[in-house]
This record gives sequence, C-alpha cells and structure tokens, in this order.
Amino acid sequence: MSETPFVMPGVTAHLTIADGKAADAIGFYKAAFGATEQTRHLADDGARIMHAHLIVNDGPLMLNDHFHEMADGNPAPPPASVTLHLEVDDADRWWNRALEAGASVRFPIDNQFWGARYGQLIDPFGHVWSIGGPVKA
Repeated sequence: MSETPFVMPGVTAHLTIADGKAADAIGFYKAAFGATEQTRHLADDGARIMHAHLIVNDGPLMLNDHFHEMADGNPAPPPASVTLHLEVDDADRWWNRALEAGASVRFPIDNQFWGARYGQLIDPFGHVWSIGGPVKA
C-alpha cells in the first residue's frame, strides 16, 4: 500500500530565527497573529528548533533556529527584502493584537488609495509583516 505524500500548495514562508529564539518567535506569532503550532522538532542538542510548522490565518508558516554550523560558522543574516502579508477581515484588530504582542510600526495602518486598509509591522525578530483588509469608514 502506498501513502500519498503531504503537499502544501503555493509558496510557504520558512523563516530562520537568529540567536536561538525560534521558541520565542513561536510564542510571539501565537500572541500576535493567532498562530497554532502544528509540529516542533528539536535538534540533537535538545535546545534549538530544527523545524516548526505553524498555521497563521489558515496558511502555513515554517521556521527554525539558525544553525551557524550549517552556515560556515556565520551568524544569521538580518531579515531583508521580504514582507509577509496577512489579508484579514478586520485589519485594525489584527494590527492592535500584533502591537500588544511586541511588534513595532514600520508603515502606519490607514485607508490606502488602492482601496484597502493597510499597514506594515516589524516583529521582534526583524521580519516585516503587512496587514490588509477592507477600508474602514
């Protein structure tokens, strides 16, 4: 009997978290974005996260701690040039929850000229998130 392999459609973000803080990142994503943790696999050292799979706004997010020994001894580079977007029913509710959890404002949320309520945040681990939704009257 053959088993059908699990396939995630589309593109899945896979974040590397610096300084051994992947567990902290998981806690933040739960508090800020209502993430649910699907799996967590520790490395042989029993401390660092080799792989974690979360669900955020019904979509997958994978992450892991940085492993300097797998990067020629180099530290994790700072996150750059990627924005993780959440399209939600109430952008202000999601925005405020993320701020309360510790995110900082990169681009203030407001009704935008293209007909959406939109803003950008930076999470405590350096990753940029945008939140969009219906305009607010």
